Amino acid sequence: MLPALLLLAACGGEGAAQDSTVDSSSGAVQAPSAAAVDGGLSPKGRTISGLEVERVIDGDTIKVVIDGDDVTVRMIGIDTPETVKPDSPVECFGPEASDFAKQSLTGATVTLELDESQGATDQYDRALAYVWRELPDGGLQMFNLDSVAGGFAEARQYGPTPYAWKAEFEDAESAARDNGAGQWGACTG
Repeated sequence: MLPALLLLAACGGEGAAQDSTVDSSSGAVQAPSAAAVDGGLSPKGRTISGLEVERVIDGDTIKVVIDGDDVTVRMIGIDTPETVKPDSPVECFGPEASDFAKQSLTGATVTLELDESQGATDQYDRALAYVWRELPDGGLQMFNLDSVAGGFAEARQYGPTPYAWKAEFEDAESAARDNGAGQWGACTG
């Protein structure tokens, strides 16, 4: 898994994104668009494009196929309330965060953005990446940031090294908290 991921990333290069918004006509649970939060965004790191999401595990973990390998991807910079952690209760707003991810990403074509500062995998051998939905107009929409902006996830740094999108995620979380979005309005304590 890891060699294929690194080889593809080395061949990928920088991606380019266009301003875009989430289609609100679908009736799906939706967060404010990343473009609306920060203006025209594009990946900062190397990317792997054209990947289909095979399965959404929970609000911050998905499975994609890369070069024939089934790869579990843990999204960089976010943490969602637990729904599938062994020996742990389902946390407040966990089902909503998971549903948001499923509605946004199941069957979607995505671009993974790698962040060299975070390494290629985590302690559980999951690939680490930002997940950008590829839109019909050719634009990209960063799911990680949308999830934070909608209150489905909180910004979270794992380890000592800040991640590339940390400032944007923290700003989005602050706005979500101030507005009582998602978990910030639904959960107390």
